Amino acid sequence: MELDPLLLSRIQFAFVVSFHAIFPVFTIGLASYIAVLEGLAFKTENPVWIKLSAFWTKVFAVVFGMGVVSGIVMSFQFGTNWSNFAQASANFLGPVLSYEVVTAFFLEAAFLGVLLFGRDKVPAGVHLFAAIMVATGTFISSFWILSANSWMQTPAGTELRDGVFYVTSWSEALFNPSFPYRFAHMGLASFLTGGFVVAGVSAWYLLRGREVEANKKALSMCLWLLLFIAPAQAVLGDFHGLNTLEHQPTKVAAMEGNWETSRNVPLLLFAIPDQENQRNLFEIGIPSLASFILTHEWDGEVPGVSAVPVEEQPPVAIVFWSFRIMVGIGFLMIGFAVAGLVLRAGGRYWRTNWFLQGMRFMSIAPFFAVLTGWFVTEVGRAPWLVYGQMTQAEALTPSLTGGMALFTLIGYIVVYALVFSAGVYYLMRVLYVGLEDRHDEDEHEAERPKRPFSAAHVPLEPEEGEISGNTAGQGAH
Repeated sequence: MELDPLLLSRIQFAFVVSFHAIFPVFTIGLASYIAVLEGLAFKTENPVWIKLSAFWTKVFAVVFGMGVVSGIVMSFQFGTNWSNFAQASANFLGPVLSYEVVTAFFLEAAFLGVLLFGRDKVPAGVHLFAAIMVATGTFISSFWILSANSWMQTPAGTELRDGVFYVTSWSEALFNPSFPYRFAHMGLASFLTGGFVVAGVSAWYLLRGREVEANKKALSMCLWLLLFIAPAQAVLGDFHGLNTLEHQPTKVAAMEGNWETSRNVPLLLFAIPDQENQRNLFEIGIPSLASFILTHEWDGEVPGVSAVPVEEQPPVAIVFWSFRIMVGIGFLMIGFAVAGLVLRAGGRYWRTNWFLQGMRFMSIAPFFAVLTGWFVTEVGRAPWLVYGQMTQAEALTPSLTGGMALFTLIGYIVVYALVFSAGVYYLMRVLYVGLEDRHDEDEHEAERPKRPFSAAHVPLEPEEGEISGNTAGQGAH
């Protein structure tokens, strides 16, 4: 059987991007959280904030390193697997990717050293400034990367002449029609990811009775953040969907599992898309709701997948189910954020075992939401690499063979498995030590509870100073 270099190259790029994407989306949110902790430590000189910041900075350093290692090879793939695209888009993507390195990566790398090793070596204000610069660098990096990706989704400010894209307006190319929505959507996703991870780890420590006061503050801060960010992401997602409907109607049709352009389109909760016959084998839906969500009219017209030729249609099943998983996780996030608000009465949010256990498992949910969201974005664009202007087949390296693509794909899987295993190992070491240093850990090992933490381990009434401590934590957000 002959190996298809196009299919293997798509799988390879999907694997590398999916592996890499989970790290930046976490570090962007975590860097901002660390900057807030450093600000609180600078203002109050409360050692609890310093402990939290020092701990999460260690986690940030490990994840940042994994993100750098996994991200470097992505740009190489443009030359090895997609040389036609690299040559055609060089006038735009070349400078943009260079700006990302010069303005963001160097900024993060330089100030991360100060943040990691300078706490007792530089003034507190300088250390706070380093934290702010690292957080700023992560957003600058996402600006350039998402601008480049959004241009591939909704190209603007360029014209294609003789197979080469020429920039006619840098402002229109950088701030293309989908960029504002995509940038804001990813920014909120980063805060959600960072918030749920910090909340989940804090819940795990609370269940074990470790550093209760510090982790209670961390959990409280994150729950306030999530209470506002999770619903805001749903609203922003609606605006993003309307923008996608305007510029990429076929993608939206695939998301909705709608084959024929029609009115009063139901919102499908479940369906089995049959792309070969251009229909759904089985479906369960809410009448007219898709029309209302997308057009804000109950009888609004929704485009169908079959409005374009079969060769221009994306894989509908992947887009359809990825979208539903993403939305389902989003509603689950909102549910836990609201539950945290309800449980605040009497301080139950850090004493209720089922809630803490749930937050533990929710710490990985944002990563699945991000991945399925990327599947919707990237698979839904197929077969276009630059939407409406260059297909994936046209962008492929002409000399690439199926054997070469398979060899590099296997190589990436093996290397990334090693990188991920090493990264997880060091993260587990950091989490095991926790907020305590080695000396404190050995000294108090015998005092730790040997069974899961529960309401029985703490007084029913808040201790003296607890209310003011919670207020400080809540006021941070």
